[in-house]
Amino acid sequence: MKLTDSSASPFVRKTKVVLHETGLTDSVALVPVQTTPLKTATEVAVANPLGKIPALMRDDAPALYDSRVICRYLDHHAQAGLYPEARLWDVLTLEATGDGIMDAAVSATYETRLRGPEAVSQDWIDAQYTKINNAIDALEARWMSHLHGPLDMGQISVACALGYVDFRHAGLDWRTGRASLAAWYSTFSERPSMLATVPEG
Repeated sequence: MKLTDSSASPFVRKTKVVLHETGLTDSVALVPVQTTPLKTATEVAVANPLGKIPALMRDDAPALYDSRVICRYLDHHAQAGLYPEARLWDVLTLEATGDGIMDAAVSATYETRLRGPEAVSQDWIDAQYTKINNAIDALEARWMSHLHGPLDMGQISVACALGYVDFRHAGLDWRTGRASLAAWYSTFSERPSMLATVPEG
C-alpha cells in the first residue's frame, strides 16, 4: 500500500501515527506530495477526486481517502483496537473534535498562505480561532478522563490537532487556562509515534 504524504498536514500525521501504533509502517510506502487547494498535485487527484490528502492506495482495491476512513481501515486491518466497541461513540466524537480543530486551523493557515495580503479576512481567521478555542475548552472540561484512558483514535486525533496548532498558530497559546490538557499533551507527545511524525515545513 502507498500513502500520499505531506509532513505539514495534521490529517496525514494522524494517519502516520496510526501506522506506527498499529505496527504497519513497513506495510505502507509514503509518497511525498506537494499540493494545495489551489493547485492539486496529479498523484493526489488520481488517488482522490476531491484533491485532498491523505489517500491510501491499495494494491487490489480502489484508493481510500479521508483520514477517518483510512485510520478506521488501518485499525481494522491490524486489529489494533483503536475503535473499541464499548466506547465507540465517545471515541468517534472525540476524533471528530480533534479533526474539527484541524479543519479550523488549516483553514486559518490557508487564509494567510494562499491569499494576497489585501484579500485576507481577519474576521474569518478570528472565527476559526473561536472554533479552536471552544473545542479546546470542551476537551479540558469534559474529556480529560477519556484522554487519560487506554489508547484510542480519539486521543490520536486530539494530539495531532494540538500539535498542528502549536506548529502553525503558536500565538493562540492554547495551554493557558487548560493545565490538565496541557499536561496530558506533554506526556502524549513523547510517544514514539508522535516523535516520529513531527511536522516540518
